[in-house]
Amino acid sequence: MTGFHEGELAVQQKAGVAHDASRLEGMLRPASLEGGAKKFLAQRDFAAITARDDDGRLWTTALSGLPGFLASRDSTLTIGTAPGAGDPLHGVPAWQPVGVLVIDLALRRRVRINGELVHSTGEELEIAAEQAYGNCPQYIHPHEVTQPASSLPVITDGTLGAEQKALIENADTFFLGTAHPTRGADTSHKGGEPGFVRVEGGDVWWPDYPGNNMFNSLGNIAIDPTASLLFLDFATGTALHLTGTATIEWDAGGETGRAVRFHPTRTVLNSWS
Repeated sequence: MTGFHEGELAVQQKAGVAHDASRLEGMLRPASLEGGAKKFLAQRDFAAITARDDDGRLWTTALSGLPGFLASRDSTLTIGTAPGAGDPLHGVPAWQPVGVLVIDLALRRRVRINGELVHSTGEELEIAAEQAYGNCPQYIHPHEVTQPASSLPVITDGTLGAEQKALIENADTFFLGTAHPTRGADTSHKGGEPGFVRVEGGDVWWPDYPGNNMFNSLGNIAIDPTASLLFLDFATGTALHLTGTATIEWDAGGETGRAVRFHPTRTVLNSWS
């Protein structure tokens, strides 16, 4: 899990930032969740996780709890909750790669933790971390984490109805899950002004803004197009989960010329907690 993989290196090269990215490779050293990371985790009340369900579909979902529900020791992260009934990752199976993003949307701080889910029950998840590093606060919009009431999920074959489209196109925040065949899963935060994500002919499209030049997400997509999206309405507690495939567009115009087009194959609309 150390160093950039072939997809990340290829995207960095095509984007013309390989030299700048090489200086960040040390961030991918084996994970430690002690010190400042331990304190940061203990004070947070929200995380997003990417994993596969029993059928092998990739999903990203939200987890929340009172500060203290995220605990760490050495390179192990324990999450004191698990996806509930109606969530696409309810009963998420253990012994698989997962990507976790712990983020404070008010303080605009985040930490990515990638590793293996070694224990999964209806009340707790335990992850053996292999990578853990912080990201800059760019594009993070302040939000308060709510505790919504539960609701029955609405599941479709990937068709985006009016409610789903409105949630997507009004969003200033969403979460992207990707995976690599041998280097595990990853969860990243994407943000912009409302309207930066569009629905085009049933696909979801967004520009790729300048970032840290590591290209963890795009590097995974370059090797494996499997991806997942999570949109949250922080005012109502509504959650939209999408699983499908993504492709990189290199002639999209805009600031970087890059964009991502996502084709959903299955969606779940419910609430999160």
